[in-house]
Amino acid sequence: MAMKPTPEHNERIAKMTFASVYPHYVSKVEKKGRTIEELHEVIEWLTGFDDSKIQGMIDEKVSFQTFFEKAEINANAPLIKGVICGYRIEEINNDLTRQVRYLDKLVDELAKGRKMEKILRSEG
Repeated sequence: MAMKPTPEHNERIAKMTFASVYPHYVSKVEKKGRTIEELHEVIEWLTGFDDSKIQGMIDEKVSFQTFFEKAEINANAPLIKGVICGYRIEEINNDLTRQVRYLDKLVDELAKGRKMEKILRSEG
């Protein structure tokens, strides 16, 4: 049974900075033989941010709230389903928390060696 995020949990996630989490994404995927380029491809697919935009978000130490407010969320993002960190993504009713979990899940799939076209939910 997956947990439901509490308002406090949602608040904590909103205030976290992308810069604080990004190094964990990098080490997670690199440990499994994936590249920063692949990580950025996944982030760009979800958010529309290219390399320089991603770097800008890190340099400015933006919160996840700001990060996702500036993002153009991919129309296929709702196809990202499953459990991440104990939460079932499709049952998270807070938009921001769900978007952060989308990103966590994509990074997780990348680290698990899933094929890029599967991760990026491309049709056919």
